[in-house]
Amino acid sequence: MKLFNKLTFVVLFTLITSLLFTGCQNAESDNKKNVANEKLQLKVAGYDLDRLEGIFKGKVPIEGCEIEFQKLGIGDANTAAFSGAGTYDITEIGLHPFMLAYANNDFRDYTLIPVFPIRTFRHKSIFIHTDRGINSPEDLKGKRIGTPGYSSTSLTWIRGVLKDEYGVDPEDITWVLSNKDSSAEAAGKISAEEQVVPEGINAVYGTAGKDESELLLSGEVDALFHAAEPKAYIEGNPKVKRLFDDARSTERAYYSETGIFPIMHVIAIKTELVEENPWLAKAVFEAYSKSKSMHYTKLDKIGWAYSSLPWFAQEYEETKKLMGDNFWPYGIEANRKTLETLFRYSYEQGLASKHLTIEELFCAESLELSEE
Repeated sequence: MKLFNKLTFVVLFTLITSLLFTGCQNAESDNKKNVANEKLQLKVAGYDLDRLEGIFKGKVPIEGCEIEFQKLGIGDANTAAFSGAGTYDITEIGLHPFMLAYANNDFRDYTLIPVFPIRTFRHKSIFIHTDRGINSPEDLKGKRIGTPGYSSTSLTWIRGVLKDEYGVDPEDITWVLSNKDSSAEAAGKISAEEQVVPEGINAVYGTAGKDESELLLSGEVDALFHAAEPKAYIEGNPKVKRLFDDARSTERAYYSETGIFPIMHVIAIKTELVEENPWLAKAVFEAYSKSKSMHYTKLDKIGWAYSSLPWFAQEYEETKKLMGDNFWPYGIEANRKTLETLFRYSYEQGLASKHLTIEELFCAESLELSEE
Protein backbone atom coordinates (compact mmCIF):
# COMPACT_ATOMS: atom_id res chain seq x y z
CA MET A 1 0.00 0.00 0.00
CA LYS A 2 2.83 2.35 0.89
CA LEU A 3 4.54 1.44 -2.37
CA PHE A 4 1.33 2.16 -4.28
CA ASN A 5 0.99 5.57 -2.63
CA LYS A 6 4.61 6.36 -3.38
CA LEU A 7 4.19 5.39 -7.03
CA THR A 8 0.98 7.38 -7.26
CA PHE A 9 2.72 10.45 -5.87
CA VAL A 10 5.59 10.13 -8.34
CA VAL A 11 3.21 9.77 -11.30
CA LEU A 12 1.09 12.73 -10.21
CA PHE A 13 4.17 14.88 -9.56
CA THR A 14 5.59 14.05 -12.99
CA LEU A 15 2.25 14.78 -14.71
CA ILE A 16 1.80 18.13 -12.95
CA THR A 17 5.39 19.17 -13.66
CA SER A 18 4.97 18.24 -17.31
CA LEU A 19 1.75 20.24 -17.60
CA LEU A 20 3.30 23.27 -15.94
CA PHE A 21 6.37 23.14 -18.20
CA THR A 22 4.23 22.74 -21.31
CA GLY A 23 2.03 25.64 -20.23
CA CYS A 24 5.06 27.87 -19.72
CA GLN A 25 6.40 26.92 -23.13
CA ASN A 26 3.05 27.71 -24.77
CA ALA A 27 2.81 31.04 -22.96
CA GLU A 28 6.35 31.94 -24.00
CA SER A 29 5.54 30.96 -27.60
CA ASP A 30 2.35 33.06 -27.55
CA ASN A 31 4.28 36.05 -26.21
CA LYS A 32 6.83 35.73 -29.00
CA LYS A 33 4.04 35.59 -31.58
CA ASN A 34 2.41 38.69 -30.09
CA VAL A 35 5.69 40.61 -30.18
CA ALA A 36 6.33 39.50 -33.75
CA ASN A 37 2.84 40.52 -34.85
CA GLU A 38 2.86 43.85 -32.99
CA LYS A 39 3.38 46.79 -35.35
CA LEU A 40 4.34 50.38 -34.66
CA GLN A 41 1.36 52.69 -34.96
CA LEU A 42 2.72 55.81 -36.67
CA LYS A 43 1.35 59.14 -37.85
CA VAL A 44 2.89 60.30 -41.14
CA ALA A 45 2.60 63.81 -42.61
CA GLY A 46 3.43 65.34 -45.98
CA TYR A 47 2.07 66.38 -49.34
CA ASP A 48 0.04 63.87 -51.36
CA LEU A 49 2.61 63.79 -54.16
CA ASP A 50 2.46 61.38 -57.10
CA ARG A 51 5.73 59.72 -56.05
CA LEU A 52 4.29 59.13 -52.56
CA GLU A 53 1.00 57.67 -53.73
CA GLY A 54 2.01 54.18 -52.71
CA ILE A 55 2.54 55.43 -49.14
CA PHE A 56 -0.54 57.53 -48.55
CA LYS A 57 -2.88 55.14 -50.37
CA GLY A 58 -1.56 52.16 -48.45
CA LYS A 59 -0.28 50.33 -51.53
CA VAL A 60 3.25 50.23 -50.14
CA PRO A 61 3.47 49.36 -46.44
CA ILE A 62 6.30 50.44 -44.19
CA GLU A 63 7.50 47.09 -42.88
CA GLY A 64 6.62 46.59 -39.22
CA CYS A 65 4.32 49.62 -39.14
CA GLU A 66 0.71 50.66 -39.44
CA ILE A 67 0.47 54.26 -40.62
CA GLU A 68 -2.05 57.06 -40.65
CA PHE A 69 -1.22 59.62 -43.35
CA GLN A 70 -2.08 63.31 -42.96
CA LYS A 71 -1.77 65.76 -45.86
CA LEU A 72 0.02 68.85 -44.58
CA GLY A 73 1.59 72.03 -46.01
CA ILE A 74 5.30 72.43 -45.39
CA GLY A 75 4.99 75.51 -43.19
CA ASP A 76 2.60 73.71 -40.87
CA ALA A 77 4.74 70.54 -40.94
CA ASN A 78 7.80 72.58 -39.92
CA THR A 79 5.96 74.25 -37.07
CA ALA A 80 4.53 70.96 -35.81
CA ALA A 81 8.04 69.50 -35.61
CA PHE A 82 9.99 72.45 -34.28
CA SER A 83 7.41 73.64 -31.77
CA GLY A 84 8.01 70.54 -29.69
CA ALA A 85 4.49 69.23 -30.24
CA GLY A 86 5.86 66.17 -32.05
CA THR A 87 2.48 65.58 -33.68
CA TYR A 88 3.85 63.27 -36.37
CA ASP A 89 6.20 60.31 -36.08
CA ILE A 90 7.40 60.61 -39.69
CA THR A 91 7.12 63.93 -41.44
CA GLU A 92 8.10 65.76 -44.56
CA ILE A 93 10.09 68.79 -43.45
CA GLY A 94 11.90 71.76 -44.98
CA LEU A 95 15.57 70.80 -45.31
CA HIS A 96 17.03 74.23 -44.56
CA PRO A 97 14.67 75.04 -41.66
CA PHE A 98 15.74 71.71 -40.14
CA MET A 99 19.38 72.67 -40.63
CA LEU A 100 18.84 75.96 -38.79
CA ALA A 101 16.91 74.33 -35.95
CA TYR A 102 19.69 71.74 -35.57
CA ALA A 103 22.64 74.15 -35.78
CA ASN A 104 21.20 77.18 -33.99
CA ASN A 105 18.65 75.81 -31.53
CA ASP A 106 20.09 72.38 -30.62
CA PHE A 107 16.99 70.72 -32.07
CA ARG A 108 17.33 66.94 -31.81
CA ASP A 109 13.73 65.70 -31.61
CA TYR A 110 13.87 64.40 -35.20
CA THR A 111 16.58 62.91 -37.38
CA LEU A 112 16.74 62.73 -41.18
CA ILE A 113 16.83 59.92 -43.70
CA PRO A 114 17.93 60.57 -47.33
CA VAL A 115 14.47 60.65 -48.89
CA PHE A 116 13.63 63.90 -50.69
CA PRO A 117 9.93 64.33 -51.54
CA ILE A 118 10.28 67.77 -53.14
CA ARG A 119 13.16 69.16 -55.12
CA THR A 120 13.16 71.71 -57.91
CA PHE A 121 15.41 74.07 -59.79
CA ARG A 122 15.04 77.64 -58.58
CA HIS A 123 15.93 79.89 -61.49
CA LYS A 124 12.21 79.94 -62.22
CA SER A 125 11.52 81.41 -58.77
CA ILE A 126 12.86 84.91 -59.49
CA PHE A 127 10.12 87.33 -60.51
CA ILE A 128 10.64 90.94 -61.57
CA HIS A 129 8.64 94.12 -62.06
CA THR A 130 8.88 94.75 -65.79
CA ASP A 131 9.63 98.49 -65.62
CA ARG A 132 12.67 98.33 -63.29
CA GLY A 133 15.34 97.73 -65.90
CA ILE A 134 16.16 94.22 -64.75
CA ASN A 135 17.28 92.17 -67.74
CA SER A 136 19.92 89.90 -66.20
CA PRO A 137 20.81 88.50 -62.78
CA GLU A 138 23.56 91.09 -62.41
CA ASP A 139 20.91 93.83 -62.64
CA LEU A 140 19.56 92.69 -59.25
CA LYS A 141 22.46 94.43 -57.51
CA GLY A 142 21.25 97.48 -55.62
CA LYS A 143 17.59 96.51 -56.03
CA ARG A 144 14.85 95.90 -53.47
CA ILE A 145 13.80 92.26 -53.41
CA GLY A 146 10.71 91.03 -51.61
CA THR A 147 10.17 87.71 -49.90
CA PRO A 148 7.88 86.18 -47.26
CA GLY A 149 10.60 83.86 -45.93
CA TYR A 150 14.26 84.90 -46.05
CA SER A 151 15.72 81.66 -44.68
CA SER A 152 13.47 79.19 -46.49
CA THR A 153 15.20 76.40 -48.39
CA SER A 154 14.23 77.91 -51.74
CA LEU A 155 15.67 81.35 -51.00
CA THR A 156 18.87 79.90 -49.60
CA TRP A 157 19.32 78.04 -52.89
CA ILE A 158 18.50 81.11 -55.01
CA ARG A 159 21.00 83.33 -53.19
CA GLY A 160 23.68 80.63 -53.41
CA VAL A 161 23.17 80.11 -57.13
CA LEU A 162 23.18 83.87 -57.79
CA LYS A 163 26.52 84.23 -56.01
CA ASP A 164 28.15 81.14 -57.55
CA GLU A 165 26.88 81.64 -61.09
CA TYR A 166 26.46 85.43 -61.44
CA GLY A 167 28.49 87.12 -58.70
CA VAL A 168 25.46 88.62 -56.93
CA ASP A 169 25.95 88.67 -53.14
CA PRO A 170 23.13 88.88 -50.56
CA GLU A 171 24.76 92.08 -49.29
CA ASP A 172 24.24 93.69 -52.72
CA ILE A 173 20.48 93.73 -52.15
CA THR A 174 17.91 95.41 -49.91
CA TRP A 175 15.59 92.67 -48.67
CA VAL A 176 11.96 93.57 -48.07
CA LEU A 177 10.12 91.11 -45.83
CA SER A 178 6.38 90.70 -46.25
CA ASN A 179 4.24 89.63 -43.31
CA LYS A 180 1.77 87.85 -45.57
CA ASP A 181 2.21 85.11 -48.16
CA SER A 182 -0.09 84.77 -51.17
CA SER A 183 0.64 81.02 -51.32
CA ALA A 184 -0.16 80.33 -47.66
CA GLU A 185 -3.27 78.32 -48.46
CA ALA A 186 -1.21 75.68 -50.26
CA ALA A 187 2.07 75.91 -48.37
CA GLY A 188 0.83 76.61 -44.86
CA LYS A 189 1.89 79.45 -42.59
CA ILE A 190 5.58 80.25 -42.81
CA SER A 191 7.47 78.76 -39.87
CA ALA A 192 9.79 80.75 -37.62
CA GLU A 193 12.79 78.87 -39.04
CA GLU A 194 11.97 80.30 -42.49
CA GLN A 195 12.09 83.89 -41.23
CA VAL A 196 15.64 84.08 -39.89
CA VAL A 197 17.63 87.12 -41.08
CA PRO A 198 21.38 87.10 -40.32
CA GLU A 199 23.45 90.03 -39.16
CA GLY A 200 24.99 92.20 -41.85
CA ILE A 201 21.99 91.96 -44.17
CA ASN A 202 20.04 95.07 -45.13
CA ALA A 203 16.48 93.97 -44.39
CA VAL A 204 13.31 95.99 -43.85
CA TYR A 205 9.63 95.12 -43.53
CA GLY A 206 7.20 95.88 -46.31
CA THR A 207 3.94 97.72 -45.82
CA ALA A 208 1.87 95.96 -43.18
CA GLY A 209 -0.99 93.92 -44.59
CA LYS A 210 0.56 93.47 -48.05
CA ASP A 211 1.66 90.04 -49.24
CA GLU A 212 4.76 89.58 -51.39
CA SER A 213 2.71 89.67 -54.61
CA GLU A 214 1.18 93.02 -53.68
CA LEU A 215 4.58 94.45 -52.82
CA LEU A 216 5.85 93.57 -56.28
CA LEU A 217 2.74 94.76 -58.10
CA SER A 218 2.69 98.10 -56.31
CA GLY A 219 6.36 98.71 -57.08
CA GLU A 220 7.43 98.69 -53.44
CA VAL A 221 9.96 96.04 -54.48
CA ASP A 222 11.74 95.61 -57.79
CA ALA A 223 11.84 91.84 -57.76
CA LEU A 224 10.58 88.90 -55.77
CA PHE A 225 12.14 85.61 -54.68
CA HIS A 226 9.56 83.02 -53.72
CA ALA A 227 9.13 79.24 -53.90
CA ALA A 228 5.60 79.60 -55.26
CA GLU A 229 4.32 81.71 -58.12
CA PRO A 230 3.03 85.01 -56.74
CA LYS A 231 -0.64 85.74 -57.17
CA ALA A 232 -0.03 88.59 -59.64
CA TYR A 233 1.98 86.26 -61.89
CA ILE A 234 -0.65 83.52 -61.76
CA GLU A 235 -3.30 86.07 -62.73
CA GLY A 236 -1.20 87.12 -65.72
CA ASN A 237 -0.54 90.71 -64.71
CA PRO A 238 1.73 92.22 -67.42
CA LYS A 239 3.77 94.11 -64.80
CA VAL A 240 5.19 90.84 -63.47
CA LYS A 241 7.34 88.25 -65.25
CA ARG A 242 10.11 85.76 -64.59
CA LEU A 243 13.68 87.03 -64.77
CA PHE A 244 14.65 84.06 -66.93
CA ASP A 245 12.28 84.02 -69.89
CA ASP A 246 13.31 80.45 -70.72
CA ALA A 247 13.91 79.15 -67.19
CA ARG A 248 13.74 75.56 -68.39
CA SER A 249 16.76 75.93 -70.67
CA THR A 250 18.68 77.84 -68.00
CA GLU A 251 17.95 75.16 -65.40
CA ARG A 252 18.88 72.32 -67.76
CA ALA A 253 22.19 74.06 -68.50
CA TYR A 254 22.77 74.51 -64.76
CA TYR A 255 22.23 70.79 -64.15
CA SER A 256 24.50 69.83 -67.06
CA GLU A 257 27.24 72.02 -65.59
CA THR A 258 26.89 71.18 -61.89
CA GLY A 259 24.98 67.89 -61.59
CA ILE A 260 22.92 69.54 -58.85
CA PHE A 261 19.16 68.98 -58.57
CA PRO A 262 18.26 71.25 -55.60
CA ILE A 263 16.59 69.56 -52.64
CA MET A 264 13.76 71.37 -50.84
CA HIS A 265 12.14 68.83 -48.49
CA VAL A 266 13.37 65.76 -46.65
CA ILE A 267 11.84 62.99 -44.55
CA ALA A 268 12.37 63.19 -40.77
CA ILE A 269 11.66 60.54 -38.13
CA LYS A 270 11.36 61.06 -34.39
CA THR A 271 14.80 60.41 -32.95
CA GLU A 272 13.49 58.33 -30.05
CA LEU A 273 11.70 56.02 -32.48
CA VAL A 274 14.87 55.36 -34.45
CA GLU A 275 16.85 54.79 -31.25
CA GLU A 276 14.25 52.31 -29.97
CA ASN A 277 13.79 50.67 -33.39
CA PRO A 278 17.07 50.79 -35.35
CA TRP A 279 15.43 48.92 -38.25
CA LEU A 280 12.92 51.72 -38.83
CA ALA A 281 15.15 54.03 -40.91
CA LYS A 282 15.73 51.32 -43.51
CA ALA A 283 12.06 50.29 -43.53
CA VAL A 284 10.91 53.87 -44.18
CA PHE A 285 13.60 54.45 -46.82
CA GLU A 286 12.67 51.28 -48.69
CA ALA A 287 8.95 52.06 -48.61
CA TYR A 288 9.41 55.56 -50.02
CA SER A 289 11.81 54.23 -52.63
CA LYS A 290 9.37 51.49 -53.68
CA SER A 291 6.55 54.03 -53.91
CA LYS A 292 8.66 56.18 -56.22
CA SER A 293 9.57 53.14 -58.34
CA MET A 294 5.87 52.35 -58.72
CA HIS A 295 5.39 55.90 -59.98
CA TYR A 296 8.23 55.49 -62.48
CA THR A 297 6.58 52.31 -63.77
CA LYS A 298 3.31 54.17 -64.19
CA LEU A 299 5.08 56.92 -66.14
CA ASP A 300 6.90 54.37 -68.31
CA LYS A 301 3.65 52.73 -69.36
CA ILE A 302 1.06 55.42 -70.05
CA GLY A 303 2.18 58.32 -67.91
CA TRP A 304 0.95 60.79 -70.50
CA ALA A 305 -2.62 59.65 -69.90
CA TYR A 306 -2.47 60.85 -66.28
CA SER A 307 -1.48 64.40 -67.19
CA SER A 308 -3.34 67.11 -69.05
CA LEU A 309 -0.07 68.47 -70.48
CA PRO A 310 0.03 67.81 -74.26
CA TRP A 311 3.79 67.11 -74.41
CA PHE A 312 4.13 65.31 -71.11
CA ALA A 313 5.59 62.14 -72.68
CA GLN A 314 8.26 64.09 -74.57
CA GLU A 315 9.23 66.03 -71.43
CA TYR A 316 9.54 62.78 -69.49
CA GLU A 317 11.78 61.29 -72.17
CA GLU A 318 13.98 64.40 -72.34
CA THR A 319 14.33 64.45 -68.55
CA LYS A 320 15.60 60.86 -68.54
CA LYS A 321 18.06 61.60 -71.33
CA LEU A 322 19.57 64.44 -69.32
CA MET A 323 19.29 63.13 -65.75
CA GLY A 324 19.05 59.35 -66.11
CA ASP A 325 16.23 56.89 -65.47
CA ASN A 326 16.32 57.52 -61.71
CA PHE A 327 16.23 61.29 -62.04
CA TRP A 328 14.83 61.70 -58.52
CA PRO A 329 17.38 59.73 -56.49
CA TYR A 330 17.30 58.92 -52.77
CA GLY A 331 20.31 57.97 -50.69
CA ILE A 332 23.38 59.89 -49.51
CA GLU A 333 25.96 59.20 -52.20
CA ALA A 334 23.64 60.09 -55.08
CA ASN A 335 22.94 63.43 -53.38
CA ARG A 336 26.18 64.22 -51.55
CA LYS A 337 27.21 67.16 -53.75
CA THR A 338 23.72 68.69 -53.62
CA LEU A 339 23.51 68.38 -49.84
CA GLU A 340 27.00 69.72 -49.22
CA THR A 341 26.34 72.66 -51.53
CA LEU A 342 23.31 73.70 -49.47
CA PHE A 343 25.30 73.25 -46.25
CA ARG A 344 27.94 75.59 -47.66
CA TYR A 345 25.36 78.16 -48.77
CA SER A 346 23.74 78.26 -45.35
CA TYR A 347 27.05 78.81 -43.56
CA GLU A 348 28.34 81.35 -46.10
CA GLN A 349 25.10 83.33 -45.85
CA GLY A 350 25.41 83.59 -42.07
CA LEU A 351 22.32 81.46 -41.44
CA ALA A 352 23.62 78.22 -39.89
CA SER A 353 25.97 78.91 -36.98
CA LYS A 354 28.24 76.06 -38.07
CA HIS A 355 29.17 74.31 -41.29
CA LEU A 356 26.96 71.23 -41.03
CA THR A 357 27.83 67.74 -42.21
CA ILE A 358 25.80 64.88 -43.59
CA GLU A 359 26.91 62.56 -40.81
CA GLU A 360 25.44 64.72 -38.05
CA LEU A 361 22.09 65.48 -39.72
CA PHE A 362 21.22 62.03 -41.06
CA CYS A 363 20.72 59.06 -38.78
CA ALA A 364 23.60 56.58 -38.80
CA GLU A 365 21.39 53.70 -39.94
CA SER A 366 20.58 55.57 -43.16
CA LEU A 367 24.05 56.67 -44.26
CA GLU A 368 24.76 53.56 -46.36
CA LEU A 369 21.27 53.10 -47.75
CA SER A 370 20.99 53.30 -51.52
CA GLU A 371 18.61 52.36 -54.30
CA GLU A 372 19.21 49.35 -56.55
